[in-house]
Amino acid sequence: MKFALRLSLSFAVAGVLVWLLLVWSGTSPGEVWRTLRAMDSSVYWTSLAVQAAIYPLRAARFRALLDPDRPRPLARLIPITAAHSLTAYLLPAKVGEASLVVYLKRGLGLPGATGLAVLFVARLLDFATVAGALAAACLVIGAAGSYPQLDWLLPLGAALLVPTLVFAWLGARGEQLVRCVSWLLRRARLDRSVLGARALGFAEHVRTAMQEVRGGRLARAALWTLPIWALVFLFYAVLARGLGLSELCWAEAVFGSSLAVLSNLLPINGFAGFGTQDMGWVFGFTVLGAARDVATQSALAFHVVYVFNMVVFGVLGHAFIGRAPQR
Repeated sequence: MKFALRLSLSFAVAGVLVWLLLVWSGTSPGEVWRTLRAMDSSVYWTSLAVQAAIYPLRAARFRALLDPDRPRPLARLIPITAAHSLTAYLLPAKVGEASLVVYLKRGLGLPGATGLAVLFVARLLDFATVAGALAAACLVIGAAGSYPQLDWLLPLGAALLVPTLVFAWLGARGEQLVRCVSWLLRRARLDRSVLGARALGFAEHVRTAMQEVRGGRLARAALWTLPIWALVFLFYAVLARGLGLSELCWAEAVFGSSLAVLSNLLPINGFAGFGTQDMGWVFGFTVLGAARDVATQSALAFHVVYVFNMVVFGVLGHAFIGRAPQR
């Protein structure tokens, strides 16, 4: 019942936000459809190839965070990565993120604490990279002087270096955060209940797993994170240019797409990110001079392509997981 309510609320939020965006920009759904139909087929196939290349890299990063003495085959990790990406994107309130723990346990027999530690560190590396990329884009665009009216870009770029370093530090010392959570649970005396005691026990397992992820494993995962996000930004840039924003330079594409990514990280968003992600996209590119209607049409058209591709890869991932023997 709760899940049905969350899903209904997610659909409602998506519908309202998309409607507000269409009204604000003076765009009709028919114009979004025409933008999609006008996209050159080479643009779509290029974006599909780029998106497909991201999954093996994400799988390789997950493998880098696991025990190197027991290497896991990429042939098993790639379907898990595709299935998790789809579940995490579609389920409301980000509850789908935890599905990685289930997939890793089912497909590779990994303990839940290990799966949660891997997910936690991978997401912190993602946050640090996106914040760093947005900081670099702000500094590059601001230093170029192409937008003299945007005099806040340089200060913003400098300020974004702080969360970049914070997320990187948390990725390297994540067990400290878990220790703080355990301390808060004890201070609130929740450890006296059966559920609280179990939560503390699980937190201790997660903390131990986080300690194991440090060092060489973390360094290898960080190295995989760079090409992952280079391809993510390339994917955004290819579709943005192919859907009407044809005069974007690399820094401008990173700026607009980073805001779209960060908007989609909000804990309360619409189904499949519709509305929130699109507003981040539109805000980023209209700030850089794109017309409202063009930015909105490209945002929604991009989103349709992205979700379609993700569903295809996610369904294939679930199919391969189902065929593989459980461990």
